[in-house]
Amino acid sequence: MIATVAALLVESRRWKRERSNQSSEVRRTLYGNYLASLTQARHTCSALARDPDASLAARRSAIHAAFDPCNALRAQMTIVAPRGLVDPSRRAYFDLQEFGDRIAEGLRLEDPEYGVRRTRHDEVLTVLIDAMRQDLDGG
Repeated sequence: MIATVAALLVESRRWKRERSNQSSEVRRTLYGNYLASLTQARHTCSALARDPDASLAARRSAIHAAFDPCNALRAQMTIVAPRGLVDPSRRAYFDLQEFGDRIAEGLRLEDPEYGVRRTRHDEVLTVLIDAMRQDLDGG
């Protein structure tokens, strides 16, 4: 009987460890994909801010398309990520979306507001990345 109980405990611990590893891998993949989608959207925003020939209609269309991949991943973050990561992930998305909206309205790279918004987004993104690292490091 002791051997059976011991075997069950070992098996239970192994199952919990495997499940924890799988959960960490799912979050690691999601976090990487979410950051990649935000980075791509930001790259699109920056490219449009540098393009003097882009019409407002073209800017709006490109910005809208750039955020499509972010939307589904943001929803996944809300469900999969720990509660402490949901707010920073939403803040990073909505801050970048506001930045993109201003670029769609004609904000250009040489405008002082561009630098202010870019710096703010860097700060918001740093908070998100730090929270992701803390989660994945187990702390």
